[in-house]
Amino acid sequence: MSANFDLNQRPDPDQLLVTIADYVANTEIASAEAYNTARNCLIDTLGCGLLALRFPECTKHLGPTVPGTTVQHGARVPGTSHELDPVTAAFNIGCIIRWLDFNDTWLAAEWGHPSDNLGGILATADYLSRVAVAQGKAPLTMREVLTAMIKAHEIQGVLALENSFNRVGLDHVLLVRVASTAVVTRMLGGSREQIIDALSQAWADGCALRTYRHAPNAGSRKSWAAGDATARAVRLAMITMKGEMGLPSVLTAPKWGYYDVLFKGESFKVRQPFGSYVMENVLFKISFPAEFHAQTAVECAVRLHDQVKDRIGEIDRIVVTTHESAIRIISKVGELANPADRDHCLQYMIAVPLLYGDLVAEHYEDDFHREDSRIDTLRDKMEIVEEPRYSAEYLEADKRSIANAIQVFFKDGTHTDRVEVEYPIGHRRRRAEGIPVLERKFLRNLQTRFPQGRCRQIMDLCLDQQRLEATPVQEFMALFVIN
Repeated sequence: MSANFDLNQRPDPDQLLVTIADYVANTEIASAEAYNTARNCLIDTLGCGLLALRFPECTKHLGPTVPGTTVQHGARVPGTSHELDPVTAAFNIGCIIRWLDFNDTWLAAEWGHPSDNLGGILATADYLSRVAVAQGKAPLTMREVLTAMIKAHEIQGVLALENSFNRVGLDHVLLVRVASTAVVTRMLGGSREQIIDALSQAWADGCALRTYRHAPNAGSRKSWAAGDATARAVRLAMITMKGEMGLPSVLTAPKWGYYDVLFKGESFKVRQPFGSYVMENVLFKISFPAEFHAQTAVECAVRLHDQVKDRIGEIDRIVVTTHESAIRIISKVGELANPADRDHCLQYMIAVPLLYGDLVAEHYEDDFHREDSRIDTLRDKMEIVEEPRYSAEYLEADKRSIANAIQVFFKDGTHTDRVEVEYPIGHRRRRAEGIPVLERKFLRNLQTRFPQGRCRQIMDLCLDQQRLEATPVQEFMALFVIN
């Protein structure tokens, strides 16, 4: 008999789909630390979104797909007057929270920003709650939002621990789509089986290319790609809840499955159970809107500012000692074409604080860059060197350091101190130091959109764990509406 046929026997669902669905549907989160960290993640992420509303290149993407569209009981977009369907709202929220590269980060074999999932989670929760109230039913509470955040963080982060999508040219927003799909399907009332089906659709979408994050194509798509991913997740979850069938062997199917088509025939490695590890260990970008591999380098440069600010013209070379991932992802030479290019350039993110003693979002804008030729002069003087210990400890589960060191050498043979920072202020090892700074960052961001009375009302609620968790979602979201 000829073997030129496909065996059309429907298999059982791939084990990874089942494992994730069981986690989302059945696992109770008992960690008080995870909920406290999720609360801090919520306020920091929303604050990043509010700050992004100052930038027209971001706000041009916001609003309904078709101008003038209205949605009954629509989901609100914080800091705006928009009320949108949950898919569009998820894109809007995801776009603003990611725009400035200032929300949380997870670094492993793959990296990404687990709070990107908040776009889909918050849009869905607000929509469901407003509909429920209109029908005389109980709305969701913010504790349910925090639970969904913990689980989305965990799915994205655990899958990233040992599976490098970037090494095969694929973008980490895939993991946002997968994680958001799982938790949003559950929020919509999905069963374990429906979560499996929805997850299979998320994997079937394949993966975006990373080219928009790298020279020579780095551009603003990297700032809305996660919004697109979490919005797509809401769409897939809603399709599934209407009865759309799943694709049970979407990962493992020979020739046509994800592993064979996009992962060079390798299967994913998942060596630890899903719990609350990722939320407990997530990295906050507290001080600087910079790609996370550069966070400690920026901190080093700020510390060196006083030693170099009056000797910029005397600098001979700048030695930057870093880890392999930073070299591979953000070390670049040549012309930088746009803000998205600059906030993913290690050398640029060092040069600015050496000159100015700080790094803020406005420092990436075209006008600022054009006005100071010294930035590119300093970039050209930088020598980037890998330290093997930094590269190793970046991947060690009990460390997860993101180390950088900088030393500046002058033409007369003198030099600055060698300044080294191994753990950024947003690291779990620096939580006690970092959280007060994170809270001040949130207040500053609130003040860009709201009067003082509203800022204080929001702050008082958000700093009270018990009261926040009990707050109905639609009431929380109403605090962020601009009329």
